[in-house]
Amino acid sequence: MPSFSAKSRPVVVIVVFPDAKLLDITGPMQVFADAKVCGGEDYEIVLVSAEGGVQLMDTGVEISTEPMERWRDRKLHTLLISGGWGARAAAQDPKLLEDTVLLADQSARIGSVCTGAFVLAAGGLLDGHRAVTHWYSCDDLACQHPNVKVEPDRMFVKDGNVWTSAGVTAGIDMALAMVAEDSGRKVAVRLAQTLVVYMIRPGGQTQFSSALLGQINDASGRFDALHTWIGENLKGDLRVDRLAEQAGMSERNFTRVYRATTGRTPAKTIELFRVAAARDLLEDTALPVATIAQRTGFEDDERLRRAMQRVLGISPKEYRNRFGFGKS
Repeated sequence: MPSFSAKSRPVVVIVVFPDAKLLDITGPMQVFADAKVCGGEDYEIVLVSAEGGVQLMDTGVEISTEPMERWRDRKLHTLLISGGWGARAAAQDPKLLEDTVLLADQSARIGSVCTGAFVLAAGGLLDGHRAVTHWYSCDDLACQHPNVKVEPDRMFVKDGNVWTSAGVTAGIDMALAMVAEDSGRKVAVRLAQTLVVYMIRPGGQTQFSSALLGQINDASGRFDALHTWIGENLKGDLRVDRLAEQAGMSERNFTRVYRATTGRTPAKTIELFRVAAARDLLEDTALPVATIAQRTGFEDDERLRRAMQRVLGISPKEYRNRFGFGKS
């Protein structure tokens, strides 16, 4: 990828397509547009599409774009692929993919917002790179593109000059980090303050998803009855021998079969159940954290804090501040 001159106005090209998610476009746009006001770069922002012209977004808003080919053979600072419902179709558009690869080769930095990662991956631009997309689509990305190292719980991933972000508002997180890279952290922090957003958002995207309960679920259904019992007895004796007894198996056989079936240890399942229950109480009640820890089988708030950091990447206090009782 080419370097760019510090004297030239850095060009940010955002690729859009029919049914792109509007906030995937306007979120990063606003960050780059406001950077100059906070002492950062004066970015030139250009919206492009495969053929140019007016593109209809998922909200019904129409956006005017330039043809991608108009920007061929020009040095670009950042090439950003938007996401949304239309990204899967865009990833199968030969002309859009061809132009994306060509523009990527002219860009000092490339990135995607949300499911825009499927476009980069379809063009081979994520091969051998770490990447992320919306939590709902991480498994699909990993399955369809095995050469991409998907990291599902990241808000955004920077791997060399290749950036990818999780769903929707994570594009703002990534754009702020890009501004920090270009103009320094002080500028990016000031910019985040003016936009009233986090400079560094606590936790990964698991905290916004149903992935936690998805980890608990057993696709085969073999241990459904046991899981129901665990959920009803979080404060009880949940040692392995007790679980094996409840499952009607020997302890040794239970441990072996359970791990082979679910892909995790019984202890990890207990932790996931207790964290899920604690998360519900943090969201729906004003109970003290110590009380929540006791009710969910953690015994004390420090054990709960460590477990939530492991599973969600966020402390009980931070989680409650974001999603807790009384929040709208």
